Order: sequence, then structure tokens, then C-alpha cells
Amino acid sequence: MPTPDAAAADAGLPSSSSSSSPRAGTRDLGTEQQQRQRQAKSPHNFNGRYVHDDLAHVHPRPIEDPDYERSCGLAPDAALSAEEADLEKAGEVLWVDFDPHGDSADPFQWSTRKKWYNTAMACFFTVEVGSAASTYVEGIAEMERELGVEKHVVSLLGVSLYALGFSLPPLVLAPFSEALGRKTIYITTYIVWAVLFLGVGFAQNIETVLILRFLQGAFGSTGSTMVGGTISDIFRTPDRGVPMALFAIGGIAGTGIGPVWAGWIAQYLSWRWIQWISAAQAGAFFVAFALTIEESRGSVILTRRAAKLRKETGDQRYRARAEEERASMATLIKTSLTRPLWILVSEPIVTSFSIWIALAWGFMYGLLESIGLIAELHNFSPGQTGLLFLTLVVASLIGLITNFYQEALYRKYYPTKGPEARLFAACAGAVLFPIGGFIYAWTSYPDVSIAGPIIGIIVLMTGVYHIYLAVFSYLSDAYLIYASSALAAQSFARNVFGFAFPLFITQMYKNLGYPWASTLLSLLGVALGIVPFVLYRYGHAIRARSVLSQQLQRQEEARLAAVAVATGTATAGPGKSEA
Repeated sequence: MPTPDAAAADAGLPSSSSSSSPRAGTRDLGTEQQQRQRQAKSPHNFNGRYVHDDLAHVHPRPIEDPDYERSCGLAPDAALSAEEADLEKAGEVLWVDFDPHGDSADPFQWSTRKKWYNTAMACFFTVEVGSAASTYVEGIAEMERELGVEKHVVSLLGVSLYALGFSLPPLVLAPFSEALGRKTIYITTYIVWAVLFLGVGFAQNIETVLILRFLQGAFGSTGSTMVGGTISDIFRTPDRGVPMALFAIGGIAGTGIGPVWAGWIAQYLSWRWIQWISAAQAGAFFVAFALTIEESRGSVILTRRAAKLRKETGDQRYRARAEEERASMATLIKTSLTRPLWILVSEPIVTSFSIWIALAWGFMYGLLESIGLIAELHNFSPGQTGLLFLTLVVASLIGLITNFYQEALYRKYYPTKGPEARLFAACAGAVLFPIGGFIYAWTSYPDVSIAGPIIGIIVLMTGVYHIYLAVFSYLSDAYLIYASSALAAQSFARNVFGFAFPLFITQMYKNLGYPWASTLLSLLGVALGIVPFVLYRYGHAIRARSVLSQQLQRQEEARLAAVAVATGTATAGPGKSEA
């Protein structure tokens, strides 16, 4: 039997002792007849292990990240096509995979520096799209006067429609990520998102502003919804805690950073300059972003590697698994549209988490308007009002620091608790969220120091930070290959609430009074705050009774059995704890 390195050379794949170039070992394959003879004797590549034809039906890559198959557009129970099965039986397929002994193209094997650089670039995009949500608010008053907007709620639609734009693309994003790659989608959507700042800045009526804000939210949504996937592409499950914490900072702190400078621009220049400066800043970052961020989708990299090998060698046997098992684009779009909504209404865990984060997110979007109302009580200028949004940045930093303790608890308790080990900080967030809301509510008086509302916002938003982070982390761990659908479901619910809250928050504060309006929202936070405590105690049992989780359990057990057969070892994994 050939050695693994010899087999890699026969297969045209990088070996543990050769370059990671996809061309390694392809030039000395000999005649077609010799190639066929070698292939008949050569084993296939299985995640760096080489197995014979009788094991060729094993998936070539054990699922390392929770939504690997889902993100690749593979049917979870995908069977080999008749053509593929015939080719495998004849020894005609040369599966292209990453070399586990050293392959610089494999995102999991990137250097630490490269991983963190790409993470930082993606997270900064998150900061930018969050900032764009809130900078608009600082110029509303002048925009209403200039464009003749008579009803304040109409101009607030610019905030709401931006959030609504965020809710829709995640439902169809996965198929396009698989077909085009993350980098292509990042760059394309970023360009449109940045150019739309100019459109808003030159708009001559409110209708144009609102349409462009909705489109801007839709294109900018990739800076939020796809970043978590990028992190999953390059960090294995145990290592994702800190990168995901940075991602959460981008989503919340970004919303707070925008008004800090936009308030002063609105005060001394105009609302249009807020949009133009935003466009200039986005354009400057785009140069570095487009030139340096790299493709992180493993299946896309392998598909391109296989295509390159076919082109360079003329040998059509080189294939990536994603090419063979991927469903049609129409099927993928249909699944992407329907599965998240089905999960949202059929999975109690996703339903409860989605309602909880939706309330927290709606409260945060409500702050974009209510902070301005509180500032009016203290006769703040637009610039001074913008500074109040620094509270969101402070809260995010506190959340990041305290999350290190959550990570320590996760590593300690994951072997026994499974995904529920992600919920310690979420339980703390469930307490902080309403406490901060109550403080914010009952210090909202003109004769009470502004320090009161500031403290309330910081406590409240620290809670929101941990809720936001827990939703992403817990659902990813609990739903594995269906994580993309689960996260798309909560994203849809969360941003629909973000759309609705700014529209009624002003009227609510005026009708109920500042203290009672915030108190009502805080009481809802108390009611929903039971979610992480219940899931920590009963989450495993709830998932065990879930039809979807039972299906995941069967798939995981089948995968582990296949790995055990392929390697000759008994493999233990997190399958039982992730049922």
C-alpha cells in the first residue's frame, strides 16, 4: 500500500512533505493509462487520511465548524449521485481536500496573525454598518426642515428601514456565499453600501432618502450577518469565543461610535455632510478591505483548487466534494428562505432566544431616539447628545472584558454541559438588562443628573452585549450544520423589532411618560430573562425532544462511525452532548 505522501502525489494533492500548491505532484503522473493504474491502487484522500474505495462514501472532511455542510450548500443527508458513485467504483474520482499536515490555503491552518487580521477587517465592516444606522439620527432635525417633512415618524423610517433591510438578506445569503465566495460578496455589497451614502446625501426629497436607506441596510447587512460565518471558517469551535466577542463589540459599539462625531457635524455643518463624510471614510477603508481580506470559505477554496487542477492537467477527475453534493441554486434559495422561518416557529429554543434578543435589539434601536429625548430635557446641543452614545462603547468594552470569564467557564463545563456552557454570561445579561432599564427609566428627569441615565444605559447595554453574544454562540453550538438557518431566524426577528421600535418609541415616551415607558420595556425584559436560566437547566432535554436535534444526533453518530471505520479507531466527540 502506498504511503500517504505517495498517495498524495498520485492524487495530485499536496503531501505532508511537499508544497501546499495545488500543482504539487501533478507533472509526473505519466500517461493516462499509468494514471488509471495508479489510481486503481491508490486510496482516496479523507481529511488527510487515505482510505480505499470501500470507504470512499465517507464525507472527506469531518465537520469541524457547526454549520460546515449548511454553509457549503450540502444537503445534510446528501447521497452520492449515480455518476459520482460509478466513478468512485471505477477509481476515477480524485477528491481534492486540504492537507492536514500543512496547507496554507486551509483557513483553519492560517497563521494566527492572518486569522486575526481577517477577523479584524471583517469586524470593522460590522462597526461601519452599525455606525451608519445611528449617524442618520443626528441629522434628522435639520433634514426635516430642509426637505419639508411634517411628521417626525416619517423621517424616523430612515432608521427603521435600515434595520428592516438587515432582516431579509440572511434568508438567501448562504447559496450566494457558496457560489461566489465570501470575499466576492463582501466586496460587491460593500461598494453599493458605500455609494448609497452619496445618494442619501444628495437626495432632494424624503422618499428618496427612505428608499436608499432601505437598500443601504440590505447591502450593508453582510457586514453583520456574514462576519460570524467568516469567524467560523477560520477558528475551530473551542477558539471562537474571543473572535465572536469582538464581533459583538462591532455590532453594538459601532452603533454608539457614529453619533459621537455625527452630532458635531450636524451642529456645525449639515446633515448632508454626515452622509458625505461617511462615504469618504467608507471609501478609504474599502481600499485596504478589498486588497487584503482573503477568501475564507473552505468549500469555495477547494472548488477553485479542483478547477485549477482540471485546467492545468487536463484531468477531469479532480473534484471537490462541494461540486458533487451541492444542490441547485434554486433549491438552495428555496431552502434558505423557508428553513429559517420553519425553525423560528418550530424550535422552542430558537423561538425563545429570537424573541428575547429581538426585545433587547429593539430597545437598543429605541435608544437611538430616546437618548435624544433625554438630552432635550437637559438642553444638550446635537454634539453633546452624540457624546451620550459613548455609553454603548463603554458597555461593549465591559462586556468584552467580562466575557473572558465566560470563556473560562465554557472550557471548564463544556465536557459535561455541552452548548449550555455558553449561557453563564447570558444569565448575567438577563439580570443586567432590566436593572439597567429601570435605572434609565427613573433617572430620566431634568432635575436628576445626567449621570443617572448614563449609568442605566451602560448597565442595560452590557446586558444586551451578553445576550447578543450568547445567541450567536449558543445557537451555533446547539444546531451545528443548521446553525446558519437558526441564526438567520433570530436575525430576521431581531431586525424586524429594530424596524418597529423607533417608529413608536417617541409616541410611547410622550404618552406614558419617560419613566413608565422604559419601565414597561424593562418589565418585558424581566419576563423574557427567564430564557437562559431555563435553557441552562433544561436545554439538553429540550433539544433531545426536538425533531431537528434528533436528526443532528443521527448524522453526528453516522459521521463518527465513518471516521472510526476510516481510521481504525474508536472516535469520541461532542455528538452526545449536542443532541
